[in-house]
Amino acid sequence: MDTILTGLTGYLKEQGTAMHDALRRLVLIPSGTYNKAGVDAVCREVHALLDGLPLERRILPQEQYGDMLIASVPPANRTPRILLVGHMDTIFPADSPFRGWREDEENYYGPGVVDMKGGIVAGIFALKALAALGLLRDLPVTWVFNSEEEIGSPVSRTLFAAEAKQSVMAFVLEPGGSRGEVTTGRKGRLGMKIFARGVAGHAAQVVEGKKSAILDLARVIVELEGLNGTYPGVSVSVGLMAGGITSNSVPDAAWATIDVRSTDTEGFAYFRSRLDELLERRTREGMELAGEAVTEVPVMEATEANKTLFAIVAREAQRLGIPAVEQFRAGASDANVIAAAGTPVVDGLGPLGGHGHSDREYLIRESLVQRSALLALSLLAAWRRYEAGTLFAEFNPSRTVDTRIG
Repeated sequence: MDTILTGLTGYLKEQGTAMHDALRRLVLIPSGTYNKAGVDAVCREVHALLDGLPLERRILPQEQYGDMLIASVPPANRTPRILLVGHMDTIFPADSPFRGWREDEENYYGPGVVDMKGGIVAGIFALKALAALGLLRDLPVTWVFNSEEEIGSPVSRTLFAAEAKQSVMAFVLEPGGSRGEVTTGRKGRLGMKIFARGVAGHAAQVVEGKKSAILDLARVIVELEGLNGTYPGVSVSVGLMAGGITSNSVPDAAWATIDVRSTDTEGFAYFRSRLDELLERRTREGMELAGEAVTEVPVMEATEANKTLFAIVAREAQRLGIPAVEQFRAGASDANVIAAAGTPVVDGLGPLGGHGHSDREYLIRESLVQRSALLALSLLAAWRRYEAGTLFAEFNPSRTVDTRIG
């Protein structure tokens, strides 16, 4: 076992209590995406956790969502750089009944504990460990802490695309699953909204010729859900629908949201063609329908460059005696946008756990320190390989960025 590995793991084991306390403080702050005050409080806490590190810190105030934070090893304009990513928001609104902190001998529990406040803590203490050994100043790291990832990063997407263009590699600290998964590819996501128009009337009087927006929309929903299994790698889910004004009135308006995932751009093209055909056919039958795209996240392909980064992570995991399993994930993250810029990226480097986005969310206690050590060693190993010219063949800072689907 070499001196760097010994020093990093020894430091992090000594920081176990501090990591526990930092995670608990973050989890106890409700920070659903639309809870600006809560996300702002997390941002301030993260800013304080970075005290003492050789980082330039800059808070980016936001009006609609929580403030964001960028922390960089100076000089911040040095390129190429290493991009780190961690979001501060959760899916749980301010009034969610799932709140607080609980722990037992094996796990920590709470909203956002693994998705992804655990990743934030693991990442910050990885930088602290590198700094303690005098190694951080030589790593040109930029970390973007964004505040609206859970709704598709509508503001920070542009920021990630710009930072990715200046970075030769990226590491995203989403949770690592329960078996040590590290993500080299992700499906893309298309979010759509379908609108239906009907003719209002009294429910007791309108029988023949009733034109109900909800009934028309329901027929469309059944067809949309029927697209599942008709094209490899494509999933379709209608997650929300609403319409009408009272129970005794025929609804004249209704809407539904559609979540479409695909492993490639051809899958999205297939879905769009089928949706267009469906809307045209139903319109000819007398329905009034319209659709619009509201969210588009590009596919993160499992490129050879991503796999090269994973190989480094896997090797460092082996040295630590912990698992690292390559995975292609169905869900999207900010890694998708980074990949669209052409930057090699691996995701899922946060602590292990499960049941994210539910009131059973948990983080495996021992993985907090383990994944922190893994990130620190992986950053160091990857950068040394890059400096030696053995990581990637070239870095092209003039890459164009395409964040469209299809």
